[in-house]
Amino acid sequence: MGRHNFKKLKVWQDGISLVKENYSLTRTFPDFERYNLISQMNRCAVSIPSNISEGSSKSTDRHFKKYLETSLGSAFEWETQLIVAHNEKYLDKNKFEELENKVLQIQKMLGKFIDNLGD
Repeated sequence: MGRHNFKKLKVWQDGISLVKENYSLTRTFPDFERYNLISQMNRCAVSIPSNISEGSSKSTDRHFKKYLETSLGSAFEWETQLIVAHNEKYLDKNKFEELENKVLQIQKMLGKFIDNLGD
């Protein structure tokens, strides 16, 4: 396996975009969420592209796949936190649907990437 240039991977680029949108969103949350939902969402969002880039440095597809799976887990976790934020009325329905669609797309791309790496 040749190492991947993570900056050229669309899924990494979309992950970076999600991080930016996440930070913009969480800045609008109530101050009491600073060490709770804000912190958790920020860490999860950053984890998505971070694990893609870290995994791209590995010398085998098997090792890379583990990092992609961690990234996928963070994407699912972030989606859950987005649902919590929406349920708490920290964002409106339109913004929720826009962000949910973005994270679902990232999840699909990661899933296909993982499947294409094989066992």
